[in-house]
Amino acid sequence: MTESASNRLRPISSRQNSLVKALRAAFHSGELTPEGDCAVEGIKILEEAIRSSLRVSAVFVSESARDRVNRLLPQLSNQTETLLLPDDVFRSAVTSDSPQGVAALVRVQQHKLDAMIQVIEPLIIVAAGLQDPGNLGTLIRSTEAFGATGLVATEGTVDPYNPKVLRASAGSLFRLPVVKAKAASAIAAMKERGLRILATSSHKSIPVQEADLTGPLAIIVGNEGAGVPRDMLKEADQVIRVPHSLKVESLNAGIAASVVLYECARQRT
Repeated sequence: MTESASNRLRPISSRQNSLVKALRAAFHSGELTPEGDCAVEGIKILEEAIRSSLRVSAVFVSESARDRVNRLLPQLSNQTETLLLPDDVFRSAVTSDSPQGVAALVRVQQHKLDAMIQVIEPLIIVAAGLQDPGNLGTLIRSTEAFGATGLVATEGTVDPYNPKVLRASAGSLFRLPVVKAKAASAIAAMKERGLRILATSSHKSIPVQEADLTGPLAIIVGNEGAGVPRDMLKEADQVIRVPHSLKVESLNAGIAASVVLYECARQRT
């Protein structure tokens, strides 16, 4: 590590340091801090945050990882706090079983549903009760990859800023508009704006490739086990499914939604 980079790291040994406590709280709650920061771990995901032009409030480096952050520190703003922690203090703040030695608090952009549905021909994905962080992260990544407008996480869905969701999204969460909203109010707002509501289900549905996926649209993706809640299915203008081999009981929510998003992109291009 260069001398200038090494000098930038401020040694902190106390677990009670306010920034260390904020990092620990964000990791363990899986939610944003009161200031609007999310907790991330790993150099790659932190570089995604920097590449996405987000403000990095603080970076935490363990003693054993200090030689691995040489390329990272010059990318940080002078306003970013950079802390060097003993390995045991670092481990106390993060939740991974094999800590990578670099973590951060990143200020995320706050979005509103109204702005999301005001765009021309919006395509909104509604996550209704997804509880697996990997599934939601995959869904967020695919939502960005296939050009959808944004994602709405309704009640019962794992918090989008859970560190495991963020990791599975591979940085897409830093760029894709994501909002948390009550299902009933979100659907009402989208219908008022003229969006058609589609829901994914194997019951009384048509194959996704036979559906019209053009125009202002919202697609509801349900819980991994129970599917889309009945009250939301009643609000749907159409129910679609992803056809697959009968030898396979079902596709997981992230993969099925990715197929639907691909078909949306194909029809809308």
